[in-house]
Amino acid sequence: MLNAISDFFQRALAQPEQRENQTLTLELATAALLCEIVRADYDTTDEELAALRIMLTERYRLSASDVEELMTLAQAEVDEAVDHYQFVSLIKEHYDYDQRCELVAQMWQLAWADGNVDPLEEHRIRRLADLLYVSHSDFIRTKLQVEERNNHDA
Repeated sequence: MLNAISDFFQRALAQPEQRENQTLTLELATAALLCEIVRADYDTTDEELAALRIMLTERYRLSASDVEELMTLAQAEVDEAVDHYQFVSLIKEHYDYDQRCELVAQMWQLAWADGNVDPLEEHRIRRLADLLYVSHSDFIRTKLQVEERNNHDA
C-alpha cells in the first residue's frame, strides 16, 4: 500500500500544474496520520471528512479528484497498518520540529471539526505527538491554540 501512495505522489508531482516544491510529497504523506485522527473516535462525521478535504485541498493545493484518491489510499493504508511506525518514521526523518508541531495542530483542527474533541481523539493525538517527539508543552500549546480559535469562531 505504501507503493500505491508513493505512486500517487509521483503522478501528482509529474503533473505540470503542480508546484515544483519537492517537500509537497512529504507533506502529503501526513494524510495517513490525519485520517487516523478522523477515525479515532469510531465515529467519522461528514464535518470531519469535509475538514480533511479542505485541509488537503487548500494546504497542499490538490485537485478534488487527487484529494479523494489520496484519502482513499490513506484510509486503506491506515486499515492495513499494524502500527504508526511507517508513517511516523518518515515524518521524523524529514520534518523539522516546527513542522511536526504544525502537524499536531492539524490533528487538533480535525478533532475539533465536529464541534468537540472526543477523549479517544485526544488520546490518539497525544500518542502520535509522543511518537513524533513533540514535547508535552507543545502538545498542550497547539491544543489550546486550536481550541481558542474554535471558541472564538463559534
